[in-house]
Amino acid sequence: MTGELTRRDAIAVLAAAALGCGARSSPASSAKAGDERLLLQRRIPSGDEMIPVIGLGTWQTFDVGTSASARDPLAEVLAAFVQLGGRVVDSSPMYGNSETVLGDLAMKLDVRDDLFVATKVWISGKEKGVAQMTASEQKLRGRVDLMQVHNLVDAEAHLETLKEWKAAGRIRYIGVTHYTSSAYAELARFLGRDGIDFVQVNYSLAERQAERRILPLAYDRRVAVLVNRPFGGGSLFSTVRKKPLPDFAADLGCTSWAELFLKFVVSHPAVTCAIPATSKVEHLRQNMNAGRGIIPDEPMRKRIVDAMA
Repeated sequence: MTGELTRRDAIAVLAAAALGCGARSSPASSAKAGDERLLLQRRIPSGDEMIPVIGLGTWQTFDVGTSASARDPLAEVLAAFVQLGGRVVDSSPMYGNSETVLGDLAMKLDVRDDLFVATKVWISGKEKGVAQMTASEQKLRGRVDLMQVHNLVDAEAHLETLKEWKAAGRIRYIGVTHYTSSAYAELARFLGRDGIDFVQVNYSLAERQAERRILPLAYDRRVAVLVNRPFGGGSLFSTVRKKPLPDFAADLGCTSWAELFLKFVVSHPAVTCAIPATSKVEHLRQNMNAGRGIIPDEPMRKRIVDAMA
């Protein structure tokens, strides 16, 4: 990829290349193509906003340096993500350079305003939290839509700040996160409070513990759910390495295990959006395809579970 990407049509150029198209697309035709491939959307329960059921995580994948060889593939991923209807991108100061890389690429591609940007505060101390979140705004090159307390670190102090920021319009939504079932009891305690808009939690065919308490509680409390580790940290792919894709996957429009795994996740009625991370456009396309077409009902969810046995 060469040349300066300083205008909005850069997204069409990169996405066309990433999606295997030979012709240069204009901004208008790109929007039209995107409209034809709309992702399924879910409502954020605490408001009237709809977001696509498939987002993009940045853990490990966006933690790169400044070289073109490191960033150009990620620019293609981000361009294709927006082209295919994606909006929700999740990051954290815990993820090394990911916030900076995401912010830089979003501005370079002129898609920053198209994104629903989520990040986290991950530090002890109220003032240190303010400083870290301010730094995140700068790295991400604009307002953060959703600020989450990462792994509940000093949650009491940071939630006080976040309520002030939301009231002032500095952020739009407040969330809490964790990635392990050992923290679910504490996570549930925070979900029982008013003022929490989102919970981010691990959930996959390999890690279904959230079904027992966290997902039902979030549903009852009208809290949106972001799902991390939708592939069980990659363990699901090892499980099915020698398994053929079941025939019924075609009924759901799935051509890969990744799509089937994500279909299972977003078919849970409490789940608002899954955020798989990837640095490869081919994998991104599979992930995004999972957010289109038929969503499994309960009998189909059981068939998916049984196919893993």
